[in-house]
Amino acid sequence: MKSFFTHLECTYCEKIHSSNEPQRLCVDCGKVLYPRYDIESAKKVFAKELLPHRQANMWRYFEMMPILNENNVVTLGEGFTPIFAMPSLGEKLGSSKLFLKDEGINPTASFKARGLSAAVSKAKELGLTRLTMPSAGNAAGAMSSYAARAGIDAFVFMPMDAPEANQIEVYFTGGDLNLIEGLISDAGVISRQKAEEMDLFDVSTLQEPYRVEGKKTMGYEIAEQFNWELPDVIIYPTGGGTGIVGMWKAFDEMEQLGWIDGSRPRMYAVQSDGCAPIVRAFENGDEFAEPWENANTFAAGIRVPGAIGDYLILGAIRESEGSALSVSDESILSMMKTVASTEGMFICPEGAATAVALTELMAEGSIVSDERVLLLNTGSGLKYLDLLGDIKTHLTGNAG
Repeated sequence: MKSFFTHLECTYCEKIHSSNEPQRLCVDCGKVLYPRYDIESAKKVFAKELLPHRQANMWRYFEMMPILNENNVVTLGEGFTPIFAMPSLGEKLGSSKLFLKDEGINPTASFKARGLSAAVSKAKELGLTRLTMPSAGNAAGAMSSYAARAGIDAFVFMPMDAPEANQIEVYFTGGDLNLIEGLISDAGVISRQKAEEMDLFDVSTLQEPYRVEGKKTMGYEIAEQFNWELPDVIIYPTGGGTGIVGMWKAFDEMEQLGWIDGSRPRMYAVQSDGCAPIVRAFENGDEFAEPWENANTFAAGIRVPGAIGDYLILGAIRESEGSALSVSDESILSMMKTVASTEGMFICPEGAATAVALTELMAEGSIVSDERVLLLNTGSGLKYLDLLGDIKTHLTGNAG
């Protein structure tokens, strides 16, 4: 297989950057870089009919991935996660065509496996041997795991109250774990400082060009699994936002390849009401999102006060004619139990937030009952047992 990756392009000022050396943000405006591909050449040889004969992981789309030599791919079998029909939940919520894509089945039990497989693979290809990143939880475990498989050193900076499972995961996979006071934004400042001091390459969300390429494969899979007819609605839990912008990028690439028509899903970003910078910016009509002060939610993956890709998230939402909304931690917790007790799926808090958002969007008439709706569950509820145990004790008044 041959990748048709050609160069990096700034998503804001469109400046072209070389892909032959490590890059982070645009050297002119400091915005996010995207890998670009020679799609006209790719479409001559890369047909969707080839896909059923390939391995069921995200690297089945190799021609539209940024790794030039297949030998540099660092994989644990990530991707091609199942899409489940959710009839019982749908009946309860009033949605007759409800589906859920379960990213908790990925290696390291979250969708972060996709982005870090791509980023670590490219780091290996570029000769990088020491990586660092801040993380609210799942990304840390994924980076440490893929770095271990690649023989690369991993340094992780994580809030002290991040889920215990993520901390243990980093420890056992050999990462250098550093717990800090504060939020992921504070961890990001320290990670960048250490990168300069210790000659590390920082792979923070959307602050290097390749994690988004792993996340975009969710979009390719959704199209393939729905037989190349995209759902009407996608609801996505949004922290750093790489997933929502990655899927939007994938839809654009597939349309250029001639694999799908111009019909796109309405994209809905859901956040916690304790940390909702994208929601506030969307409602205010802003291009960028001001950082959220005193961010507070037990859904660690969406406790992100500021996202460098804010303008890309907001752009995808608006272009798709979707919206952004926030939900309460109480409703998230309740929905986790509802989903588990109706469908037998122990989804993560961030995934449950999408189902809460669906109920609110249906109540206001933004989504109607017969539309095909896809929820994204980004990880396993098992990664949150310590936090959920504390909440259960608080609710029941005992530790039994």
